[in-house]
Amino acid sequence: MTSIPKTPSRYRSRSDAKTPLTPSIISAFNSISISPQKRSHPADLSNPFITKSRQASPVKRATGGGVIVSDSFHRQAGGGVIRKGGIETRLDVVSRDYLPPTSQPRPELKRSRSTPATRERTQSTGDNRDRFITTREADDVAATLELMSLNPKTVSPGHTARLAAATGVPLNRRVLAYHEAPPASSSDSTLSQQRELARPLYGRPGELPSSTSSTTNKSRRIPTQPERVLDAPGMVDDFYLNLVSWSIQNVVAVALAESTYVWRADTGIVSHLSEAPEGTYVSSVDFSNDGAYLGIGLGNGEVELWDVEAGQKLRTMGGHQGQIAVLSWNAHILSSGCGDGSIWHHDVRVPRHKVMELLGHTGEVCGLKWRADGELLASGGNDNVVNIWDGRVGDVTDGARGQAKWTKRNHTAAVKAIAWCPWQSSLLASGGGTNDATVHVWNSGTGARLHSLKTPSQVTSIIWSPHKKEILTTHGYPTNAIMVHAYPSLERIAEIRDAHDSRVLYTAVGPAGDVVCTGAGDENLKFWRIWEGVGAKKKKEGKERSSSTRSGILSIR
Repeated sequence: MTSIPKTPSRYRSRSDAKTPLTPSIISAFNSISISPQKRSHPADLSNPFITKSRQASPVKRATGGGVIVSDSFHRQAGGGVIRKGGIETRLDVVSRDYLPPTSQPRPELKRSRSTPATRERTQSTGDNRDRFITTREADDVAATLELMSLNPKTVSPGHTARLAAATGVPLNRRVLAYHEAPPASSSDSTLSQQRELARPLYGRPGELPSSTSSTTNKSRRIPTQPERVLDAPGMVDDFYLNLVSWSIQNVVAVALAESTYVWRADTGIVSHLSEAPEGTYVSSVDFSNDGAYLGIGLGNGEVELWDVEAGQKLRTMGGHQGQIAVLSWNAHILSSGCGDGSIWHHDVRVPRHKVMELLGHTGEVCGLKWRADGELLASGGNDNVVNIWDGRVGDVTDGARGQAKWTKRNHTAAVKAIAWCPWQSSLLASGGGTNDATVHVWNSGTGARLHSLKTPSQVTSIIWSPHKKEILTTHGYPTNAIMVHAYPSLERIAEIRDAHDSRVLYTAVGPAGDVVCTGAGDENLKFWRIWEGVGAKKKKEGKERSSSTRSGILSIR
């Protein structure tokens, strides 16, 4: 009997109990078949020496290829989430393999009907030139225009035909093109004159011609040359004086230094009326409302009253302490503006001529004008102030003084230009000097400022047209201009630049309201036909009026 070698003590189990080899164990060993290539059968659980094998690691299972994948594992892997043992793992799953692009024709870009497929057309025609370059031959330009023509296939032919008929543009032709310039307008002014003559026929009875419409502004033509020029040597160039007046009897009075002359427009006769006392000069002149008397203000503060027809001095009224720069009549009341800022009312019928004194200016009074109805008096001074006085004085005494109804301080320079509107009695216009150069229109009833007009130079005088809604203004440096503005828009209708060689300081309007006389320091009196008189047509039927100015230069002296 062969002996079985003992197990060394270092390999023995710590248990002292020994398991004997029974015949059953030996037979079990003999029945075991060890095959390293194949392990397909399960372990024998009845053998005490073979324990239940551990599950292999995932890596080994993956390399062995024998791992059984369940359906749930597929769903989890497809979603990129694998859950096991309470741990969730997120994976970036690539669902498709990369496929290299194949050579395919590019899809055609969708274009609107208004966008031409220039790329395809250029490729089809083989024209690789820049379509923005216009320096080509005539044939190339024609071919390019042909390519730009309308494509009737892309739209409804009927709709295109209707559009072409409605717009008057033929098909396959450019909308914008160069043509010859239109013929120049005729230089004949006969048509415009006929329109001007026929304009009053379409107006309402009693309505003033409107000057605010564009037709009137375009058709208005003012002669840029005076109808008559009178030589006036010795005329003083002084902004604050008022040396020209035109009476209702068509007589012009002008002061030349110490002398006063009258020119009768009916006969053209010039006569010397008065001479100032020695050591003084004439500072202002103004005709009475009926034209029979002439008031003359002197530099020494005296006011003389003259009978124009007889050529005699009636009286001298003194009392002022400065020069009389301006005079204004209202019936038998002659108002004078003094250099000390005071305004006196002289009643020429009584020996004690001073009936009221108005104190409202701190500077020289250089603008003074009564309203036609005699209810209000407006004054302007070197203190940049405009005052409106109540003319209904009632019973007055020697020491009576009046207070201004309205006082306006909007001007920033001396106010010489003062004028009342003849066809709307509540309107008063005033103009400022060099630092102001602004015309303001006031409502004398409420005291409100209605309109303002900024001009390019100092305003020396203002005249309202008696028959049109227009305002004439004269100006000093630098324009020396005569300007006509529409009212109430104050749009400039006409302008005569450099009407004189120096400042246009003195103005007066004729009794017919059509001719304006201007005087300046260049020693000239000029007569301008600005408007048409009401009875101009009837007077042309008889013999020509001697007052109608003729060309040439006459002398006052």
